[in-house]
Amino acid sequence: MFATNAYAMAGGAGQQSGGSGMEGIIMLVVMFAIFYFLLIRPQQKRAKQHKELVNSLKAGDQVVTAGGIHGKVVAVQDALVTLEIASNVRVKISRSSIVGTKSDQLAE
Repeated sequence: MFATNAYAMAGGAGQQSGGSGMEGIIMLVVMFAIFYFLLIRPQQKRAKQHKELVNSLKAGDQVVTAGGIHGKVVAVQDALVTLEIASNVRVKISRSSIVGTKSDQLAE
C-alpha cells in the first residue's frame, strides 16, 4: 500500500517539473554572480588597498597595527617596520600587521 502511494507521488512530481536542467544551471550562475559581487570582489579590493598601503610606508608615517598599537614609523626594511610607540621605545613588527594610517582612521 505505501509503495504504491510513494510511486504515484514520485510520478506526479516528475511530470510537474517537466523541462530540462536549464533552470538549475541558470540558478547556479546567478548564485555565483551574487557571491562574486557581494563577497569575493570586495575582499579582493580590500586586499589590494592593504598591499598598496604596506608598500607605500615611509619613515614619519603615523600608523595603527592589527593589535591596536599606534606609533610612528622610524625605519622600513623588507619585511619589518620599526615603530616608535613612545619616546625612546621602539618595536619591530612585520609590515603585514599594519592595518592603516592615522589619517585613514580619522577619516572614518
